[in-house]
Parts: sequence; C-alpha cells; structure tokens
Amino acid sequence: MLPLLKAGFALLSLLELISSRPLTTTSPRLKLSEITHRIQQLNSGVQVPCNDTRVAQVAFTDRKLSEQELLCQAATALTEVTKCKNDYEPFIVNLQSLHGKTNCSLSHENEIYLRNFLPELGNFTQGMYRRLAASAAQ
Repeated sequence: MLPLLKAGFALLSLLELISSRPLTTTSPRLKLSEITHRIQQLNSGVQVPCNDTRVAQVAFTDRKLSEQELLCQAATALTEVTKCKNDYEPFIVNLQSLHGKTNCSLSHENEIYLRNFLPELGNFTQGMYRRLAASAAQ
C-alpha cells in the first residue's frame, strides 16, 4: 500500500509541475497560434486580468519596424505587467522565443490599457501566422 501511495504522490507532483510551466512549442506557427488562442481565451472571460493596467503602446502597423522588433517590443511591454505576471508569462515566453533578441527600444510616450493592447497583439500575431502559412504553402 505504501509504495502505491508514494507512486501516486510522485505522479501528482509531476502533474502539478507540468501544469504550472508555460506551454512551450517549437514551431513559429504554433507559437503564434498559441498566442492568438490565449488572447481569445482571456477576452472571452468576464474581464481580462489586470485590464486597467497601462502598458507602452506598440506600433504594430508601423512598416518601418521589423516583425522581430515589434515582437520584442510587445514582450517588453508585457514584462512590465507585474500584478498579473502569471497570466502573461506564456505570452512573454513565446514572444521572446519568436524574436530572439535580448534588447529592443520601447517608447513609453504613448500608453494603452492592457484590454486594448491584447487585441492589437492578437491581430498582429494572427497576421504573422497567415503570412507564414501562405509562404509554407508555396
């Protein structure tokens, strides 16, 4: 009986460890898809966690900036959300792995509420996903 309990406890501990870690994917398309899906999940709830938090606005429509720079800026903006860090950690991890930069410039001149930032990020990542899918199909 005791070995069975030990095995059960070990299994529960392992499951808790796995579920507490952010999902990491390898393909850029899967990462973009996961970001978009998580944004949709947050927006479908009653309220976006820390929705009144202000973050730096990222100019996702600025064609002078590379996609990697915009991803880096989005990750940097989200790292500044400290109250709900656990809710946004999976976004940050995936964004950082997509852009591969360690540093980027982000102006805090214009700020936006998180509840408005997330749909913009979702539109941007969805557009990137579509472009990647289209280029893979050719």
